[in-house]
Amino acid sequence: MRTRVRGWRWRRNPLRRRSDVVEAWTVLAVAALMLLGAPLAGAVVGWWAHGDARAVAVTQRSERHRVRAEVVGRVPDSLPTVQGGRERSYRVTVRWTEAGGAAKTATARVPSGTDQGEKVDVWFDSRGRSVAPPPDETAVWQHTVTMGACGAGAAIAVILLGHSLVRGAAARHRLAEWERDWALTEPLWTHRRA
Repeated sequence: MRTRVRGWRWRRNPLRRRSDVVEAWTVLAVAALMLLGAPLAGAVVGWWAHGDARAVAVTQRSERHRVRAEVVGRVPDSLPTVQGGRERSYRVTVRWTEAGGAAKTATARVPSGTDQGEKVDVWFDSRGRSVAPPPDETAVWQHTVTMGACGAGAAIAVILLGHSLVRGAAARHRLAEWERDWALTEPLWTHRRA
């Protein structure tokens, strides 16, 4: 039957080495950093990413405008395939009437499966080029959560890397201390001269 002695690195005993104490303090520091530091790093990165994504969304909303247009161009015979779970879009000619009554025609991306004569929402930039719609609030929050999780994950990786480096150094020091102590103890046990 095995008995595990808890907290032996904290108590005074003849087997405890300085490297054991350093390793015990390192474990406490790692636990504190994992419980407090990593979530804080994730929150800071997420907060920064949220502000940045909102600024991009506001800029894109001010630069882009949505038009309800009718598909007038020839729809491709073979529609693009769906890859990676995302529905593809294709370019086709669309027509719409502006507020002044002038009819405009342009080439824009429309979702696959759109037929000729259907009305679709298309987005254009200030130069009249077809562009993707600006990110909505859901996309902003998805970006925020993703970046926050990546920030917390990176913090955890750095903490664990630091912990493994400290443990490696502590193990090397522990072995050196044992070698030094054995060099003093061995002659007493084996009656050899040093």
